[in-house]
Amino acid sequence: KSAVIGIVGLGYVGLPLMLRFAEVGYKVLGFDIDQSKVDALMAGKSYIEHISADSIATALTRGFEATTDFSRAGEADTLILCVPTPLNKYREPDLSFVLDTMDSLVPYLREGHLVSLESTTYPGTTDEELLPRMESRGFKVGENAFLVFSPEREDPGNPNFTTRTIPKVCGGYSEACQEIGVALYSAVIDKVVPVSSTRAAEMTKLLENIHRAVNIGLVNEMKIVADKMGIDIHEVIRAAATKPFGFVPYYPGPGLGGHCIPIDPFYLTWKAREYGVNTRFIELAGEVNSAMPDYVVSKVASALNLRKKAINGSRVLVLGIAYKKNVDDMRESPSVFLMEKLRDLGAEVAYSDPHVPVFPKMREHHFELSSVALSAESIASYDCVLLATDHDKFDYELIKSKAQLIVDSRGKYLQPADNIVKA
Repeated sequence: KSAVIGIVGLGYVGLPLMLRFAEVGYKVLGFDIDQSKVDALMAGKSYIEHISADSIATALTRGFEATTDFSRAGEADTLILCVPTPLNKYREPDLSFVLDTMDSLVPYLREGHLVSLESTTYPGTTDEELLPRMESRGFKVGENAFLVFSPEREDPGNPNFTTRTIPKVCGGYSEACQEIGVALYSAVIDKVVPVSSTRAAEMTKLLENIHRAVNIGLVNEMKIVADKMGIDIHEVIRAAATKPFGFVPYYPGPGLGGHCIPIDPFYLTWKAREYGVNTRFIELAGEVNSAMPDYVVSKVASALNLRKKAINGSRVLVLGIAYKKNVDDMRESPSVFLMEKLRDLGAEVAYSDPHVPVFPKMREHHFELSSVALSAESIASYDCVLLATDHDKFDYELIKSKAQLIVDSRGKYLQPADNIVKA
């Protein structure tokens, strides 16, 4: 426990990892470029809903320290990179966060350092981009400096799994790298799964998320067919899920959200072109999923039209703007795309989300809105209530009894009603 653990990027991945290392007795030095995050942590405050301020305060008593000063990287024995890997406007990998972070750390690398990348990326990133940067300092990776890829598997808001209990895949650049990487994570994770290379570890993470993206695309497509036939796809999925083998339930929705599933498949499709391979299956699923917000908006339009109303001028309340239920995570949330499309069509858009009191600053989206408190009067005042994220905190009976029109994109309402339209 004498090693100092350096964690770079104190968000939804880095912060739980910090807490786990601190919990077992390691000193953790956290790095982030956001001064407000560092200030909050050093004051014992949390900016992620499912991480308590008490847990941050406890970590501080165990020696945790957060800083924006990357020159302190030499104080740490390991540097674990947990930074974003989004897509650019051309739907191509944006590695700028990873590469800029690594470039900031390189001058302070020292002999014996272990660098671990946890950010999802295409196979080859670790040895094509990070390895030469480390060796530019004169180190021989595998002998006096070490490099692994170990993809994050956080599932915010899932009470059944913690950082400790989710098995951790780890691939090293060499056998020595692998040995040290496994030793690092075995100290805090119940089960570490070694794979033969950094590329195998990178591909493992992509397969996990592509598996979900493709299956969600499948049920989203089946939703449209079932709707045309007057069949409730959610009833069908529930029935199919009673089969004890050979079927895993996936659920349709208004689009894909989060930092993984809408983004990660494109990392592989982009890299596959280098090898002359077209990933048709993956891209088709991406097309289907990307079309879901438009499908939901068309359902809103037709439902209002049946009530002799246009979207233009209608008051629409979007329920839930986090990307998944019971969390405050807004990354790639389909709700935001729904809000923008409705606004562009002239709707007067508002939202209610018990986990997101004020619409946050986002890189590409902007609304000056705060969450609307749900009451019988406020619900009844909207022409349409669009259920986008099915948080447990919503009073669904109250909403059903008071809303003029509900467009349900999550299959929350099992029984048909005159004011409910499935989307």
